Amino acid sequence: MLLACCLAVFAAPRSAPAPCSAGSVALTFDDGPRSTTPALLDALERHQLRATLFVVGAHADAHPELVRASVRAGMWVENHSYTHARLTRLDDAQVVAELRATQDVLRRLTGRTPTLMRPPYLATDARVRAAARRVGLTEVLATVDTHDSRGASAEAIADAAERLRPGGILLMHDRVQAIDAIPRIADVLAERGLCAGPVSSA
Repeated sequence: MLLACCLAVFAAPRSAPAPCSAGSVALTFDDGPRSTTPALLDALERHQLRATLFVVGAHADAHPELVRASVRAGMWVENHSYTHARLTRLDDAQVVAELRATQDVLRRLTGRTPTLMRPPYLATDARVRAAARRVGLTEVLATVDTHDSRGASAEAIADAAERLRPGGILLMHDRVQAIDAIPRIADVLAERGLCAGPVSSA
């Protein structure tokens, strides 16, 4: 997957890299909206970062105000299935139903139809990808997994961000450790001249 890159500008010698001089990366957060989402949005806004939020349809149904707040904050809201099922264990019709239900919820709440999906647990195969295409979705995985879902600390999450390359996709979750890592992630990106941009299906 490639990312839409920002306009390149070059810093003067010996100064900090200019924003976007090295391109852009995608910061992604799975599993929201949840009780931590307001803190996540606050941290991203304070550090002038935008992120792609792969949301669970059932959570969006339960917390519509948080989905709308995410859009107001300038985040990109995309599909992470309706019940966070392991899609490879479902039949084709069930996969389509999971994805379509989330499409319907997010279209209703945001006025926009998602174009991207991330399969829960990154569990995918040719059937899942084909089902996603039937619903008009492009599958997005990750180039760097922070392993925050396995209990990685904020420090380890920020360390993982150092492995990002232009066009990379950082996988995180809407939870406290990832939120605590955001200030340092912002510093890492600024030091390397990287922007936080959208995931692109191009």
